Amino acid sequence: MISDTTSFTQRVVFLYEHKRLGTLRDTQHGIEREGLRVTPDGKLSPLSHPSALGSALTHESITTDFSESLLEFITPPCATINTTLSQLADIHTHVYLQINNEQIWPLSMPCFVGDEDDIVLAHYGSSNIGKMKHVYRVGLKNRYGSMMQAISGVHFNFSLSKPFWDLWCEMHGKPLSQEAISESYFSLIRNYRRMCWIIPYLYGASPAICRSFLQDRKPAFDFGKIGKGTLYLPYATSLRMSDLGYTNSAQSSLDICYNSLHSYVRSVRKAIRTPSQQYADIPAGENGNYQQLNKNVLQIENELYSPIRPKQIAKSGEKPTDALSQRGVEYIEVRALDLDPYSPIGVHKNQMYFLDVFLLYCLLKPSAPMSQAEMRQTDQNLTTVVLRGREPGIELANGAKQVTLANWAETMFVEMSQVATLFDKANQTNEYTKAVELEYKKINDPNLTPSAMMLNTMLDNNEDNSVFGKRLAEQHKQQLLSRVFEHYTAAEFDAMKLASIERQQEIESADTVDFSTFLSDYLTY
Repeated sequence: MISDTTSFTQRVVFLYEHKRLGTLRDTQHGIEREGLRVTPDGKLSPLSHPSALGSALTHESITTDFSESLLEFITPPCATINTTLSQLADIHTHVYLQINNEQIWPLSMPCFVGDEDDIVLAHYGSSNIGKMKHVYRVGLKNRYGSMMQAISGVHFNFSLSKPFWDLWCEMHGKPLSQEAISESYFSLIRNYRRMCWIIPYLYGASPAICRSFLQDRKPAFDFGKIGKGTLYLPYATSLRMSDLGYTNSAQSSLDICYNSLHSYVRSVRKAIRTPSQQYADIPAGENGNYQQLNKNVLQIENELYSPIRPKQIAKSGEKPTDALSQRGVEYIEVRALDLDPYSPIGVHKNQMYFLDVFLLYCLLKPSAPMSQAEMRQTDQNLTTVVLRGREPGIELANGAKQVTLANWAETMFVEMSQVATLFDKANQTNEYTKAVELEYKKINDPNLTPSAMMLNTMLDNNEDNSVFGKRLAEQHKQQLLSRVFEHYTAAEFDAMKLASIERQQEIESADTVDFSTFLSDYLTY
């Protein structure tokens, strides 16, 4: 039997000796990939979400994120990584067959945008839920600006199987329960927060931005310049994850607590209920004028910017924290991933194998409760890596000590190799070990990281990221259009489209109250 203080190595040995590693074979994955639609000259598409793609409100695989031009592709949970990748590639191929001469921007940071008002906010029809999704985006624009919301990324969804959790609870000497599963997922999340700086180091691919991204703002950093208008930091890995982009420094004082499901839900709901002086002057329904959903620190749960989220599948109209409170954690969503610019689908197979290893590693490592001081330390480490991660000798805070990124990573990779062996034994493969070995090469040679590769290319050619992005976008388009469907069929995509349109019509017909009443009911906790 193991306990909360049992060492990482003892836990690995315990799993191995139980000879029930087959429970790892059913580990589930899903991908959500975002990508801007752009014109052939690399500018933001002015067109609405194509009707040929169905309803963005209800389509099971293709929707929009912040704007009409920001596509989001979704794969269902699946235990086989190759199947997930085939599903994602098929969705891309199908979309390319429907968007004529447009392309999907391959970079996380946006293409050239002349003015923020060129970014048309996403619309989801006339239903109350559709209106709420649109007003939420209006609120995001008014709070943070549209440029921040035009950034693209990849979300990696991960869950362990019920047979695994049965074994895990047995190892801990407790019966299987949803409460025990949720508690373990939060242990994983805490360790992820401690070590997630490794994600932008290995996969960050946004060391540079188009000058148009800043609009009229003064640059926050001492940027170098490439070409006509590309700004960069020499050792940056993921400007998307800096205060320039995906993260929001205004939320740093929220003190979201990850020590338990209860403390997490309580702290998120507190932020949703707390009035904000910063947003008090933005209309929130006065005389029917909705420029945001409400005047609180967070409009809804989705506004919380975090590199990882605990998730439960919500029922129609159900709030995410209600779903978590009632049914516990079903899966986790990793949100710290830039698009892989060298992959036509934004993610690479090796990356998925490595993420499996890393996330199980986060579970197997003992995970003490986190103080807010430690949480702030993890945020600072993440900021250090996204801005300076490839800087020689860069140091991070590990508890009370300062350690070099390379030394900390080496310790992690030694232990992760043991986790890779567990997955390899379970799946009768060597893909997991190969993935860990391949990623470790980036620790010894930062020039192998995608951030270094793309920056070196732009510097060598003195070319803007717009030129770099357009070249890759064209390559990806040709590659995707030259392949054949592997998982879905054209008929299945047609059926999805029609089903999504019918479902949106049903939702719109089912509304029985006005929008104000609907929103008031939804925002009541």
